[in-house]
Amino acid sequence: MHKRLAFIDTLRGIAVLCVLIQHVLEQIVLTGQTGAYEGVLHGLIGYYFNFGRYGVVLFFFVSGFVVPYSFPNSTAPVRDFAVSRFFRLYPMYWLSIVLALAILPRTEAKVFPAWQVLVNLTMFQNLLGLPNMVVAHWTLAIELIFYIGCVVLFAAGLLRRSTAVFGIVVLISCAGILLPMLFEQRIVSRLLEVALNIDAMLIGKITRDTLIGRKLRWWHVAVSLGLYCVFAMVIFKRLYGGDYEGNFFHSYSIASAYILAGFTFVVFASYGDRLASRSLTFVGMISYSVYLMQVYVLTLAEHYLGVGGNLPHWMVFAAVVFSVTLLVSWVSYYAIEKPAVAYGRSYRSRRNADVEVMSVPERGTA
Repeated sequence: MHKRLAFIDTLRGIAVLCVLIQHVLEQIVLTGQTGAYEGVLHGLIGYYFNFGRYGVVLFFFVSGFVVPYSFPNSTAPVRDFAVSRFFRLYPMYWLSIVLALAILPRTEAKVFPAWQVLVNLTMFQNLLGLPNMVVAHWTLAIELIFYIGCVVLFAAGLLRRSTAVFGIVVLISCAGILLPMLFEQRIVSRLLEVALNIDAMLIGKITRDTLIGRKLRWWHVAVSLGLYCVFAMVIFKRLYGGDYEGNFFHSYSIASAYILAGFTFVVFASYGDRLASRSLTFVGMISYSVYLMQVYVLTLAEHYLGVGGNLPHWMVFAAVVFSVTLLVSWVSYYAIEKPAVAYGRSYRSRRNADVEVMSVPERGTA
């Protein structure tokens, strides 16, 4: 058994806290009562940087570091991988759907038709071009695409071929840089945005193959990361121009988040557990629960307590959201997420000593 990598959970902790920071500050700014703080707060989360995208992309890099190595050494590795991923994602996700039905109609006056609920229960709504019940669930579609891609590469015998994965990253990145120059259709740019997220995950794998597997060299990581950064700048400039989301965000705030996430991940991977933090490791351990639960804590706090109209009130609001989110997530992790993951592992097929597959016990991410 490999030991759990503390720096990976530290990165998860940083990632989910950045998402929470973004959502709390957005809520404060959107009240329109920030006065003299408007420029600072809006610039911090919209014009120059986006903490939410930064955190989400950190999750994607971590997924690439972990998920491709989650195929167990068993007689049915693909089946066991699918079962483990199912129990890793769906029980907590279904709890999130139940909470959306119970809370959002009251706090945000949202109405969910039966067809939308049924489709969202599958987690495939984005892949079908249908709306999420909760906006934050869009990241789970990217995870599903990556899982499917890992299965395809594993079945084709390419997942263990590090140079092949490096070639795929170079191909995706070059396509992402060149295609916007040839095609101006928005659908092309949207698809390339998805490809950029997959690119981040594959770079996570390349980094692991360099750091632990010793199958690649650091120049592979440097080339991959460099192309990825250019890809990010090109695609967000083309996709959003100078503005994003009705002038609330700018394209360079999104691009800078993607680029900084890439460099943060590589630095942490280089130094390993020397950069681990015990408190952030704990947050990282419950990060999936935090990511799903923060939506409901935030909307309930805003609905019943209000954000307030000055700095002390905003600080109290943020402190309440952060502390309650961590508490609720800690409970849901031990009550639902952790038992579900353990239950999924109990369905693993018998070990097959004759089949060489990639296996690692670190938990996956979403």
